[in-house]
This record gives sequence, structure tokens and C-alpha cells, in this order.
Amino acid sequence: GKIIKIGKNLSAKRAKKINGTGKHLTAGIVDEHSHIATSAVNEGAQNSSAEVSIEDVIDPNDINIYRNLSGGTTSIQILHGSANPIGGRSAIIKLKWGENAENLIYPNSPKFIKFALGENVKQSRYSYGTRFPQTRMGVEQVFYDGFHRARIYDQEWDNYLKKNKGKSISEPRVDLELKTLAEILKSERFITCHSYVQSEINMLMHVADSMGFRVNTFTHILEGYKLADKMREHGVGGSTFSDWWAYKYEVNDAIPYNASLMHDNGVVVAINSDDAEMGRRLNQEAAKGVKYGGMSQEDAWKMVTLNPAKLLHLDERMGSVKVGKDADLVLWTDNPLSIMAKVSKTIIDGTIYFDSNRKIELENRNIEERSRIIQKMILDKEAGNPVKKYEHKKEKFYHCDSFGEEGETSTNTH
Repeated sequence: GKIIKIGKNLSAKRAKKINGTGKHLTAGIVDEHSHIATSAVNEGAQNSSAEVSIEDVIDPNDINIYRNLSGGTTSIQILHGSANPIGGRSAIIKLKWGENAENLIYPNSPKFIKFALGENVKQSRYSYGTRFPQTRMGVEQVFYDGFHRARIYDQEWDNYLKKNKGKSISEPRVDLELKTLAEILKSERFITCHSYVQSEINMLMHVADSMGFRVNTFTHILEGYKLADKMREHGVGGSTFSDWWAYKYEVNDAIPYNASLMHDNGVVVAINSDDAEMGRRLNQEAAKGVKYGGMSQEDAWKMVTLNPAKLLHLDERMGSVKVGKDADLVLWTDNPLSIMAKVSKTIIDGTIYFDSNRKIELENRNIEERSRIIQKMILDKEAGNPVKKYEHKKEKFYHCDSFGEEGETSTNTH
């Protein structure tokens, strides 16, 4: 499952040889912000849901796993939604299509949590919004309140472990929410924060500085170009869209040069999907960094490979083709920054999980099977057998502010 050697005229026992003549080999794409492969995304009933975990609701049967593989994506961070200032814990998975949920989870991966700012958390577009906070100033107080409570909780546990070890004194009550927030204060868990507006981005960095921790990643971060120097000083990365704007009020100042401007100021920049469809064309999203801002092809490609791996603290294990790293590789028919490029093979931990030739075989098999079933239905109807009406289930795509679970009606708006 690891890259053992790189070079010419290599040999290995039981190796499978793949002819890559005329093709391009890259590391697998890493998507820092995704919502595929999950049966629920938001626990929005309270302003802090740090006790819930996306790992508990992974859906290994989501067809978008396969579709993302077909676009060269090998690893993703599944984030909780942005209904709350303090969201749920993340799941980092490899897109091993056909495996069960447990085997998708990347072992021994760093711990992350979703935070959020702006319109979603203050419920400015929801007629049913009733809980605190309802304003941007209230969002700040949710953070301070949560971290102050977490600090007290952690101190209680420290005192218990230091003073009462081995004694028959009852231990403090376990609180998963406060335990998770305490992990942030101790740099044992990292924040990916949904963000748009400059003032709020400044606010959370100030909260972090005053509480003694660092924000790891601002995701979306469409006004990042306005304060890239402050982001660099704080040490926070930016995981952004290539050219999304005009879909709600707080993205009015978004520009397509955002990624290149943050990069030029020394910020680690990634391009993410936040979308099931975009997750299978992140190679083209990265290419826009060359068009908007004149990034080099290498720097543009890093925005969907090595840089998101850095933001996930996994760059020693993935994100580039290097001896000792995970064998997560993609073979392309053309330069992957070209719109003409298609994925020939996607490999994870040395195993082929997507093969374009095999895909055609499976599609032809499915066409034949579908024709057989339809023909049988026609013959059954002509014979006067009972006919059952087919209820088409609409495919569901999760975004940051989706609600509900599989099979339920949910809000899918930005």
C-alpha cells in the first residue's frame, strides 16, 4: 500500500504492470471539504453540536464515492454542515468503493471539527430561526462561552487525575461536547471553519489568539484576499472555491483571483468541492488558478493534492508521489490541468478502485440487464399480471446547510 520505489527499469515480485505511455501520473486528489458518503450532515437544533461525529453516519453505498473516484479524488474530509457556530466532528476517509463504512475511515488520522460563521449560523434565511445566536455578535459569544466552559471542564479532570488517582472519589461527569472543545485548546483537534466575511474571519482569529490556540483552516474564505497577510501571521490555511460567487449576499465581494492572492501572500491554499458534482472535476477547478492569477501549473496542482494534505496534517502520508507515502495515484490521459484529461485509473493504497476500461464493461452489462428487466415487465403486463407503480427516489446532494437524513425532505440552498 506504499510507494516503494520511483525510477526506471524497476522490478518487484508479483507486481502488476500498467502501460502508462503518453499518460500523466499524479498523486490522488485530496478534497478538504466534502459532504458525500454520509447519511446526515447537520445537527442544527442547538448552537454547539461538538458531541456528534460524521464517522457515525458514513454511507459506503453513496454512488458519489465512485463518481469522485472517476475524477481522480482518492481522499476526502467529510465535514459536518454549517448550521451551528460549533458543528460536529469530521471524518477523513479514503474512497475505497465497495468497502464497508469502517474500512473507509482513514486510520490514525488527525482529529478535526467544523465551525461556521455568517448567514447560516445566525439563521438569517430561515423563517423558523429561533435559537441563539441571531446576530454576528452573538456568534462570537458562542465561541467564548464554549471555550470557557471547556477550560473549566478540562481543569476539573486534570485536578481529579492528579489529586485523586487511586482514591475512591467519584470522577467528573463525562461531557463529549466540552471534551471535544478542550481538545481544540490543547491542539489535539483542529478547526475547519466555514467563513465568508472579512470581519468575522478577523473575529475568530482574535478569539483563537486570546484563548491560546490556532485556527487550522478557513474554508470557503471568499474574502480571504482582503486579509491574507493576517492569515499568514496567524498560521491559518485557506480552502476555497475557484470561482463561486453571487449565490448569496455575503459572497458579493468574492473574486476568482482569491486563491492566487492568498497563495502570493504565503497562505497554504487548497481548492475544495463542498459539492458532490464538483468533487469529480477538481482537476479543472485547480486549473483556474493558472487562468485567474497566473499561478504556475505546479502550484495550481498542489491546491488539490499536497496543500489540502498539509491542511489535514497528512502531507507525510499523501498528496505527492514520493517514496514512503501512501500509494494513492491517478493515471490521466492528458495533462490533468487540461479539460481534455480523463482518468484512466485511480489507485488507493496500491489497489485499483477505478478503471476506465472496466467502467465501460460495467456500463454495457447494466444496459443489457436493464433491457432484460424492461422486456420482462412488458411481457408481464401483456400477460395481465399485476403491475406495481415505480416511485422514483430523487437523488440527494448534501451541502453545508442541508437538513434531514436520507429519505427525508431537506433544504439544499446556499
